[in-house]
Amino acid sequence: MQAFAVQLRRMNSEFNRVAQDFAQSQKLHHTDVEALVAILDGDGRGGAMTPGLLRERLNLTSGAVTACLDRLERAGHIRRTRDAADRRVVHLHYAPRAMGVAREFFRPLAHSTDAARSRFTEGELAVVMRFLTAMNDELTALRTTVPD
Repeated sequence: MQAFAVQLRRMNSEFNRVAQDFAQSQKLHHTDVEALVAILDGDGRGGAMTPGLLRERLNLTSGAVTACLDRLERAGHIRRTRDAADRRVVHLHYAPRAMGVAREFFRPLAHSTDAARSRFTEGELAVVMRFLTAMNDELTALRTTVPD
């Protein structure tokens, strides 16, 4: 079990290093990169991210989310749109030009991911996906039960 935990920590550290390199290259805060990832992933149901959901995901105050979104918008990484049905609702979108910048930066990571995946059968990858999904579910549950 310890070797398993070590490998998870190593992978997490490497992902963090890549994210920090991207943040530095774009003159962003680490939190800004976390916000970009959340915006890219959307609301988890196929819809766009909202500032309120982003606040929950990143465990930030409303003011901190506003400051983060202002920085990202000024830097051209995101755009905000109003919902057509309810103008009070704001949707957050990764700006296409910025998405291209991120895609180019993370291309080596995508190639590394493809190289690692190619070493496994479809059945093995299905088990890995089950594990990753279960792990993310557990981490989400842990986040929501940890006292402030």
